[in-house]
Amino acid sequence: MTDSKNPDKDGLTTSRLMLPAVLFVVLVSFVILVLPDHPGAIRPISFMLLPIELPLMLLALVLLPRRIAIAFAALSTLFLFTLFFLKLADIAVQSAFQRRFNPYLDIKMLADGWNLLSGTVGKWMAAPVIGLTIAAFLILICLHFLAQRQMTRLGGPLRKITILTSLAFLVVGIGLWAFKPKISLIANLRAFSYLENRLELVQKSVSDLRTFERDLTSPDPLAEADNLFQAIKGRDVVLIFVESYGRSAIEDPLYSPIIQPRLTAVEAQLQKAGLAIATGWSLSPTMGGLSWLAHGTFLSGLWVDSQNRYDRLMISERKSLNRLFQQAGWRTAAIMPAITMAWPEAEYFGYDQVLAAKDLGYKGKPFNWVTMPDQYTLSAFERLARQPASEGGKPLMAEIALVSSHAPWTPVAKLIDWDDVGDGTVFNEQATSGETPREVWSDRKKVQQHYIGTIDYSLHTLGDYIARFSKDAVFIILGDHQPAPIITGDNAPRSVPVHVISKDRDLIKRFEEEGFSSGMTPDASAPETPMNEIRALLARVFSRQ
Repeated sequence: MTDSKNPDKDGLTTSRLMLPAVLFVVLVSFVILVLPDHPGAIRPISFMLLPIELPLMLLALVLLPRRIAIAFAALSTLFLFTLFFLKLADIAVQSAFQRRFNPYLDIKMLADGWNLLSGTVGKWMAAPVIGLTIAAFLILICLHFLAQRQMTRLGGPLRKITILTSLAFLVVGIGLWAFKPKISLIANLRAFSYLENRLELVQKSVSDLRTFERDLTSPDPLAEADNLFQAIKGRDVVLIFVESYGRSAIEDPLYSPIIQPRLTAVEAQLQKAGLAIATGWSLSPTMGGLSWLAHGTFLSGLWVDSQNRYDRLMISERKSLNRLFQQAGWRTAAIMPAITMAWPEAEYFGYDQVLAAKDLGYKGKPFNWVTMPDQYTLSAFERLARQPASEGGKPLMAEIALVSSHAPWTPVAKLIDWDDVGDGTVFNEQATSGETPREVWSDRKKVQQHYIGTIDYSLHTLGDYIARFSKDAVFIILGDHQPAPIITGDNAPRSVPVHVISKDRDLIKRFEEEGFSSGMTPDASAPETPMNEIRALLARVFSRQ
């Protein structure tokens, strides 16, 4: 008796073994090709697409000679997962900053993403999450390549079915793409154009940096100006950035019932203390994060909307607003409670004194990522910077970055008696109260409630602080940027409020002449002055006799 083989049976068996590989390639490739690149577009109808690249890829794997097909499998896998990475990055960056991911500019943000995630959920939770995500991504790449390689050996009925089905979808897809009928299923051929647009974005970024180089070397009218800041000679100038304090906090119906009464109360408190206020809008170069871009823009007078621009600014000779005050006779200081590591960039700004987190003497517990509450920061500023400058006979120009309103916005601090602040241990009960970041961030409404609670706290604290400790100082208070779209919603404006506060009513009137509104609430129709133009505005107003 001799053995005999049934070719049709062997082909059917091979087809059954190959079927999972074919389905895996089709499913993964389809999802990557049709996945939207914006979080607002992720809905079922967005996947009612027929990507023409998919049948073309399947035909190449099946019809090309095997060696060439394997090379094609490697290239197509690289192409697809590059596309996948860019789309995921687009979704993440759009969610945080309302702009597309730029490979040339944004790769440095990975460290900042780690800091935020680890500060929100803890390092022991963040590290496994990131590690598993990277591992899953790499495993998916390998599985996709191996499945495509399997398809290069496709034979029997499954090979015929794959070829005929791919050809049918290709014809239908080209027809839909060419004639664009008004039906839900629309064919497209946009994967290559998507990558091409990203390359163009990188090219524009390189060109933009060259333009910025020219701006850095252009003459700065303030650098050689005489009699700068003579209108406020001898007075302390306190510049305070309030984290995530944006236009939405004042005007969005979700938040205005809390913040507008707070602004009214602060205004009354300051006026009772003999202070006048003018408020305007300023357009920030960033949103959702990267606060240092706003600081760099405001202080340099140049538009610093990317990390590359910021890095280049830091090694330039462009004089910051701090350095201009320093040269005009002020002692300069930076109070930075969020700085917990080395900060070489401080050299650019021209500070005589830098008080980072460790220098402020806080002995209390952190409020999750937030190192200390704003009230302690301001109390330490009075003790460690303002009083020594006064004793030294020099006015002080200080830059303060308040962080209580930084994500994860829990717990929400509360104002206490200033005499009880001490070394900060009095805040321990507040620091360990309330819900955890994981509990808050599991519910968008809770995130929004906690966000506005921290903004309310910061404004309450600032109002009380200035009313008590203003003396003859000039205060400039502004938001660094709008919070992320989870707070503001999509397409929110990028403007932030700017408050100027002083006992000098004539000085405040000059700001009103520049378009600012009287009081703590800016006029909704007031112009949004780009943040890089505020430096010149301050110099103009503060230098007029």
